Amino acid sequence: MKEEDVRRCEIQAWYPAFRRHSLRTLILPLPEEFISFLMRDDGLYLPKDSLAIPTRTQNPQLQAEDYVHWDEEDDEGDEPEVPSFPDLAKQVQTMIQSLGGAVFPKLNWSAPKDTAWISSSGSLKCQNFEEISLLLKASDNLIHDLCHAFDSCNDKSRERPAQFVLALRKWYDLRPEMEFRGFVRGKLLVGICQREVTGFYATLVGREDELEYMISSFFDVNVREVFGGEDYTFDVYLTKDLRVKLLDFNPWGGSTLPLLFSWDELEQNYAKVLGRLNGDGLSDDDLVEFRVVKSEGLVQPGLRVGTGVPIDFVNQGAWEDIIKREAEKEAREQEKERAAGGG
Repeated sequence: MKEEDVRRCEIQAWYPAFRRHSLRTLILPLPEEFISFLMRDDGLYLPKDSLAIPTRTQNPQLQAEDYVHWDEEDDEGDEPEVPSFPDLAKQVQTMIQSLGGAVFPKLNWSAPKDTAWISSSGSLKCQNFEEISLLLKASDNLIHDLCHAFDSCNDKSRERPAQFVLALRKWYDLRPEMEFRGFVRGKLLVGICQREVTGFYATLVGREDELEYMISSFFDVNVREVFGGEDYTFDVYLTKDLRVKLLDFNPWGGSTLPLLFSWDELEQNYAKVLGRLNGDGLSDDDLVEFRVVKSEGLVQPGLRVGTGVPIDFVNQGAWEDIIKREAEKEAREQEKERAAGGG
């Protein structure tokens, strides 16, 4: 992987060319002071004058004459210097309103999906600058963008991108079962699978050929010759009226998860596709392998959120392989139990 492969996947790099095929998005360059605020390891707090910061209530009737508030007594001088970003907050609020009043935030590559639990909605739906700041400040996912975006590059020459941006995407209540990831090697689509691997969706089973055709056709017509890279992944969403919407791009390998595949399997699929193109007699079914979770027993637990597994271990791909083997073992055991019960 090269730096240019990673930079090509920054939302500000790809979105202009795919605007009409994607979710409406507004992109705002972030000041360095705000990036420093996100990177400071000094606890979870919001910018000064935030509407989300509760004011301290005083109740003199319940206070003794010698009362001293605990944080005045124990933590004097320990509180971080809280920054203020009034201009940025005003810009963000204007953008939110122009996008219908609710947005999904992300930085150059990553969204703070690991902190959805902290929001009042339990999702990444944000309606003001304070909610966005809270999700970004609390997120470990964003450490990738801030500090490690180029760690997997064999020509690494920088620690961070030249410019950080805040991308605000118009909020939609997307159905997780209709999100899919495509894997592209040498400009050839070699695999597609559901993106949300922590759930079993019976509505997907039996529709594999239809879904594969829609996503493959979208890739052939709108992505292959437009994106520019040769090796990458792309995420799409299928709407209720079966239109394909482009959600994101990620590099091939590195910190990108292969989900229901392994990277070795995808490399083997690439060899099959090349064989088909070279006239080795493979059928059309061998061109693109499409995978969904086939049963409850094959559901995978979250790979990054709530596992307690170090992110470096996840990125190496070992954890996905362990989860997959355990899920397959569990499914076999359940099948044996059902067979035994039926006999």
